[in-house]
Amino acid sequence: MTVVGTSVQLQTPMYFFLCNLSIIDIGLSSTIVPTLLINTVARDKSISLLECGVQMYFHLGLGCTECITLSVIAYDRYAAICQPLHYYQIMSKTVCICLASGSWTVSLINSAIHVVLTFQLPFCRSNHLNHFFCEIPPFLYISCGDPWLNELAMYIAASIIGLCSFLLTLISYFSIVLTILKMCSTEGRIKAFSTCASHLTVFFLYYGTILFMYLHPHSDNYPETSKTVSIIYTVVTPMLNPIIYSIRNGDVKRSIKNKLGLLI
Repeated sequence: MTVVGTSVQLQTPMYFFLCNLSIIDIGLSSTIVPTLLINTVARDKSISLLECGVQMYFHLGLGCTECITLSVIAYDRYAAICQPLHYYQIMSKTVCICLASGSWTVSLINSAIHVVLTFQLPFCRSNHLNHFFCEIPPFLYISCGDPWLNELAMYIAASIIGLCSFLLTLISYFSIVLTILKMCSTEGRIKAFSTCASHLTVFFLYYGTILFMYLHPHSDNYPETSKTVSIIYTVVTPMLNPIIYSIRNGDVKRSIKNKLGLLI
């Protein structure tokens, strides 16, 4: 984020969205990881209702924002590779700001709706949550009421936001691959395929685990599997994103070397 903010050559739409993704990943990890680390060593693993609600709100909101942002990054790459002459017209400054602010707004409103619906459920069985942080699916298992409205809201949100983002990303990369195959330069094709492959690896890892967590039926309770799946999209993916999207990027590496050279 510092390198992008201080490098003139990185003031492009792609790096604007990568900075946005970095903010999301920092927020997502900060919402989950500190509590997870404390709970591994602390005897008292309790959490207040307010803290739980805040954690659920920001986790869900940031996770949803990341879904949309990954699809926007894929669309940005499609515009740059498949429509290079019209790229700065398609991805103008106004469009970039609208896409970024729109993704945050939609995600945070969606998160607020789900949190309110979750905490309206009656919990008369147990206050023990078999999970390492406050997430909606485990709450549905300990509720003694019928969570049909919560499930319906989750399915609608996952279908509209998750699946639409998923399809947009797939279509964008499919178009990119077709364009790459038409390239004359073998070296250019290999470089482009390498970049797309790494992006798609993180993409499938993130979307696959989220869709499994939020779309599998409430009656199918797999607590240990759910915890493993949650670790992937709350810890592993935010750790991989800076490497896949930034450190492997030639422009970013050159900018970092230049900044380090100036400091030395």
